[in-house]
Amino acid sequence: MNDSMKEKGIELLEKLSQAHGAPGQENEVRRIFRKELGEGVHTDRAGNIFCEKKGAADHPRILIAAHMDEVGLAVQSITDEGLIRFVTLGGWWAHTLLAKRVRIRTDEGVEIPGVIGAKPPHFLSETEREKVMNIEEMFIDVGARDADEARAFGIGLGDAVVPDSSFTRMRNPDLLLSKAFDDRAGLSAAIQAAVETGKTSHPNTVIFAGTVQEEVGTRGARAAAFSASPDLAIVAEGAPADDFPGVGKQDRQAAIGCGPQIRFMDPSAILNREFIRFVIKTAEKNSIPYQLAVRRKGGTDAAPIHLHARGVPTVVIAVPSRYVHTHNTILDISDYLDTVKLIIKLIETIDGDTTQRIGGFSD
Repeated sequence: MNDSMKEKGIELLEKLSQAHGAPGQENEVRRIFRKELGEGVHTDRAGNIFCEKKGAADHPRILIAAHMDEVGLAVQSITDEGLIRFVTLGGWWAHTLLAKRVRIRTDEGVEIPGVIGAKPPHFLSETEREKVMNIEEMFIDVGARDADEARAFGIGLGDAVVPDSSFTRMRNPDLLLSKAFDDRAGLSAAIQAAVETGKTSHPNTVIFAGTVQEEVGTRGARAAAFSASPDLAIVAEGAPADDFPGVGKQDRQAAIGCGPQIRFMDPSAILNREFIRFVIKTAEKNSIPYQLAVRRKGGTDAAPIHLHARGVPTVVIAVPSRYVHTHNTILDISDYLDTVKLIIKLIETIDGDTTQRIGGFSD
């Protein structure tokens, strides 16, 4: 990948990761997808968005799917004092929420800054210091004097809330820090792959999709599979990196700077082994580093996609990202660019015989 591809990737990652896109409120992310890919973009009634690059009728239909939403919160109630009670959208660990800045998006599209309230240590009892506060006890302070003022700001029940975290190139400029790399990293890779494959000629039909509501149960992908009707699917993700203290080197399956993660399985899907072999072979042939993973927890859009209709052979290719499902995530741009490259090479290499072999189970 050349320098212009790298800079385009960084620009796209910044734009997408900074967008407000809690589950069910992916509008801003959807607008970026549409702007980047232009003609031929359409949506379904679930809110998923697609860009279909048509090929020959006798060649496979390949779905490249990445979810647009991020873990967030939603306004559940407003107290008399003007404080915001909230529910979670996706998997949060309470430890990571207190004293963090957030943005509440109103129906009018105005973003209201706030902070998740936390007692100063001066007021904590010894018992309180030793336990994690329940999320149900937390609140967002938007600086309103009372409930009427909070409502005057435009805040209403159900409004979506996301972390307020700036995009930063770190001291090592190849490491990027922002919110929502799960899964704006995968979405950005899919969009950039779509742009690059649009410059070349190949016979496959490729459907690039941004799906909704993955973080609350892979809901959008179920509808997206019906809309796309693919023969094969590649799910582009932002996987939790595991290169931090407490994880031995022999157990690491998603270290940043070591290439995209190719996943064998997680609790939501045991993925097509023949397809995985093909992805590994393609990576090795093109000198693309990769990491293999068997996950004990978590899930992806592969869960509903691989069960669609008569079954869709599916793989997950992910950009390792440290500290996902928090306000600040870190990725290595080399992993991102290698993910883009691998997706492009797969699109160019898959043919009818490959598709038949992967889904034929002729053994």
